[in-house]
Amino acid sequence: MCEPTNQPPISYLETFPNPQPSRDYEIRIDCPEFTSLCPKTGQPDFGTITIRYCPDQKCIELKSLKLYLQNYRDQGIFYEAVVNKISDDLVTACSPRKMTVTGSFTARGGITTSVTVEYPG
Repeated sequence: MCEPTNQPPISYLETFPNPQPSRDYEIRIDCPEFTSLCPKTGQPDFGTITIRYCPDQKCIELKSLKLYLQNYRDQGIFYEAVVNKISDDLVTACSPRKMTVTGSFTARGGITTSVTVEYPG
């Protein structure tokens, strides 16, 4: 069994002022090269993380998001836990009006898995 390492620090996540805070609009971010480790086998898990959100006062800065997500490459963490953790950290960082984070993971043993977290839930 692979032991989980430290969680990626939320401090990697930077924001910038929303240029249109009076308007509702959706930002969609696709991260097709997400990797983490299976905590049972230590084998890599591959997937796409999709973030859809309606910003309030702050937007997520993309380079910092990339660095944050890259820190999961060495994390032993289940799909369900990683998608919930990413959602929690992003909500904490940017306080959106609403957000949906989906992790769509590639097949393992002929089974694909998709996990979706919505805020507010």
